[in-house]
Amino acid sequence: MVHDVRELRDQKLVFRDRHHAGMVLARMLEGKLPAGARLLAIPAGGVPVAAAMAEALGLPLDVAVVSKITPSWNTEVGYGAAAFDGRVRVDEQRWKQLGVDERDVGKDAERAKAKVRRRLVSLRSGRGPIVTPGDTAVLVDDGLASGITMQTAVDAVRDAGAGRIVVAVPTGSATAVNHLAAMVDEVHCANIRTGWSFAVADAYENWSDEDDETVRAILHRLRSHAP
Repeated sequence: MVHDVRELRDQKLVFRDRHHAGMVLARMLEGKLPAGARLLAIPAGGVPVAAAMAEALGLPLDVAVVSKITPSWNTEVGYGAAAFDGRVRVDEQRWKQLGVDERDVGKDAERAKAKVRRRLVSLRSGRGPIVTPGDTAVLVDDGLASGITMQTAVDAVRDAGAGRIVVAVPTGSATAVNHLAAMVDEVHCANIRTGWSFAVADAYENWSDEDDETVRAILHRLRSHAP
């Protein structure tokens, strides 16, 4: 099932920043999640979105460390993803369209896996399982373009034991949203856009990459105030 905000369909520049986007999602989800639901943000961009949601909804926040696989010459365009449990998903059609040499696919995947390992140490070191059996997991990112990163996160979190999976993103391409809707219990996407071209950044007035230091600071602040 897909939930969106009708008046935001096919609109651009609808959020001031990631915090504002998280507040919009929090309003969409208010009263719709069971007690014990866990927010799992995909770093880096998903963390400030989920942090705003966690504070507004009073839910715990953790990270589902998943990193997209990109060509060495363009770190913005992904053709696969690596997850915290070691799994790798690669879209063969996509890497061929991008002109990636088959010999480089393994190298790109290893680079993504190394990034995941670094983030697991810096963002989750010493923490327990990401979910307990039967949990409702709410996976959060700052947007869905191809959706392959979120698809990989869904599979990893399901195999970790989640009983119910909800995807919550501020913006997403209609194709990616509809594909994910077939994989999870619910998708909440405030700003769904159609058309042949899609960029997550187009939904935001203020957009910049988030670094790991900022993400660590956000997580530390929330964890230090957790009950």
